[in-house]
Amino acid sequence: MAQDDAIVKLARQIDAARKADRFVVNEDEVAGLRRDAACGLHRICTEFARSVNSKLAESSLDVSPSAYCPESFREAGTNLIQIASQGREMQFAFESTRTPFSTEKFLVPYILEGEIRAYNQKMLERFEIRTRLLFYCVSEVTSGWRFFDWRTRHTGAVDGELLAKLMAPLF
Repeated sequence: MAQDDAIVKLARQIDAARKADRFVVNEDEVAGLRRDAACGLHRICTEFARSVNSKLAESSLDVSPSAYCPESFREAGTNLIQIASQGREMQFAFESTRTPFSTEKFLVPYILEGEIRAYNQKMLERFEIRTRLLFYCVSEVTSGWRFFDWRTRHTGAVDGELLAKLMAPLF
């Protein structure tokens, strides 16, 4: 049975490498995709905050940075987007992969990787920060931001519904 598991794992790696090889493009194209993806993540956060704020009477969610353009993306180093309100925070920290495309941590080829962190003051006092892995995946059919919960092995699109689920326990 262990041999079957090893064979299945190897087969997945071979398939993932084949998919990644199909996306071999020049560095400028990958850099452009990364800048667009970073702007897209900021747009998701801004639309979520705008949607929630439209229903709030007294408080508001703030997105930082308030504006994000392709030139804001840092190719080398960590990029950070935050949604915050009243000491409750959700952070999106992400960076470029070492190679143009990777399948090292996620089977779908990705060009950006990082983490979503959600916490409030009480959680920090207990050293508890909820996290999800974050990937910008590129495939032949569709591209987009995906999360992966390493505890439950659940994955899905990064969208307003996910952000609401992550932020709700903070209040």
